[in-house]
Amino acid sequence: MQIVRRHLTIDLPPDRSAFLWGPRKVGKTYWLHHHFLTADDRVIDLLETDTFAEYAARPALLRERWDGRRTVIDEVQKVPALLDEVHWLIAHRQASFLLTGSSARKLRREHANLLAGRAWRYEMGPLSATEVTGFDLERAMWTGLIPPHALSPDPDQDLRAYVADYLREEIAAEAQVRNIPAFADFLRVAAITSSELISYVNVAREVGVSAKVVRGYFEILDDTMLGQRLAPWARSADRRMIQTEKFYLFDVGVANHLARRRPKIGGADFGKSFEHWVLMELLNYRRYRDPDLDLRFWRTSTGLEVDFILGDMAAAIEVKATARVTDAHLRGLRALNEGHRVRRSVVVSLEKEPRKLSPGIAVLPWPRFLEELWAGELTQGQ
Repeated sequence: MQIVRRHLTIDLPPDRSAFLWGPRKVGKTYWLHHHFLTADDRVIDLLETDTFAEYAARPALLRERWDGRRTVIDEVQKVPALLDEVHWLIAHRQASFLLTGSSARKLRREHANLLAGRAWRYEMGPLSATEVTGFDLERAMWTGLIPPHALSPDPDQDLRAYVADYLREEIAAEAQVRNIPAFADFLRVAAITSSELISYVNVAREVGVSAKVVRGYFEILDDTMLGQRLAPWARSADRRMIQTEKFYLFDVGVANHLARRRPKIGGADFGKSFEHWVLMELLNYRRYRDPDLDLRFWRTSTGLEVDFILGDMAAAIEVKATARVTDAHLRGLRALNEGHRVRRSVVVSLEKEPRKLSPGIAVLPWPRFLEELWAGELTQGQ
């Protein structure tokens, strides 16, 4: 597999600034150096220990050294006080900055200046299947789509290092987690239950801490961009609808590594991973093409469910890891269509050719789903 080109584009006018957020190792720094930076730009990399020490001790150096050039600050959350200097330079010198970050938690905890209204916002996530050649669906469920892992000849070692060095240690330290073993257990349980309805009480019972502590752990994953909550469809007063959120880890490979799973097509674990991957594609589409896209799931109290709802019922997407979709797989979509006007209803599957089932419901092979998604055909009329 090879990366062709990332979907992210940032066209930053000379008098504008922006944040570029994304989890560690998704490719922000590589993209900056290959698709954004020019010879005239200035780069401040806070992952360099001497650079970090210098600016942490004296944030005013940013203002004192400003020379009119566009400036990129990599991993800006490591020195939150720099954002006050950035704010001053934007307001008084019309300076232009691109600020990358992988966590807003430290910034919020220290009440850092987030430049409200003064900086555009962009995000980068793990790879989309449409950004690479030679995409292997089954392998992606194991390796995930963080670039160094997806391209690695030994992804197990890379995933092990990512989980041990970054998730369990660096994230725990940044979030000031006191009980590291409990947080490590929480990560495992969060991975096992990824794509399910959140139950703080059940997770707390598994981990051996209080539900309040578990809520805090989930917030850590939110703030460090390592988790994604999916809200239920709730645009009616129908009491039959579930009100509980779902939670997914940000990368299917990380989730499966933590859960000690290695899904194979046709195996018991593949369906959950296939759904997780489809969500990753939907999130990437929202990041790069349609930032205002509303993305939810639909579920009744009786258990009828549709995996994803795009926009105002622009599309309803059910994910089935099967090579033969049957009427039994359509119960959720049919129930949804009985009570709502849905523009497109599709089943993303492992079938080889697209086909239509009952009126208004189409079965799409996953490659065809990708084509229609990235062509904007599933979000028309939202």
